[in-house]
Amino acid sequence: MLEQKLGVEFKNTGLLKRAVTHASKSANNYERLEFLGDSILDFLVGDFLFKNSDKDEGFLTVMRSHFVSEAYLCTVFDKLDLDAEIIKGKSMGSNLPKAVKADIVEAIIAAIYLDSSLDEAKRFIERNFDLKNFNQVKNTNYKSKLQELVQAGFKCAMKYETYKTENGFKSSFYMDEDLISTGEGCDKTSAEQDCAKKAISILFKEEI
Repeated sequence: MLEQKLGVEFKNTGLLKRAVTHASKSANNYERLEFLGDSILDFLVGDFLFKNSDKDEGFLTVMRSHFVSEAYLCTVFDKLDLDAEIIKGKSMGSNLPKAVKADIVEAIIAAIYLDSSLDEAKRFIERNFDLKNFNQVKNTNYKSKLQELVQAGFKCAMKYETYKTENGFKSSFYMDEDLISTGEGCDKTSAEQDCAKKAISILFKEEI
């Protein structure tokens, strides 16, 4: 059933089992595979974008970061309907964290590579990642965009101060010693992205 969902037939099904096994269930789990899969995904997405776009490296970097992000990998996990396929201990509960979903997709990519070839991993990515429509991707890396805008228009130091609150995280963005904006989120990254988004609106009057 899992192989049908992935569209891949494994010679070594033990590799696939390992890719979908969480550490709460067994020491023979996805973690080492995820390490390899992360590198393979970075390379193959970068290779596709380089060969299919003549944009500069800044654009390519932003596009690659979109397709390898935790949020995007979670959408791939959900699209493949992998929840019921994950082997986990009782301590994990019923809802998998986003980070685990993302790691498992990367582990699966590594398992495909090790079981077959880089080309097979590439075919899996191109089937399940909407790479061909990269030009339609909206740049939601507000921190990167803010940095580019500030560096182009100001000569100042930039910094974020982010701390945990009862409900998540809160972040403040400063230019030199001046507070420009604050943002909130469920984790450090989302709080800083929210903060950067608001700073762009305040400083550059851009509607995002």
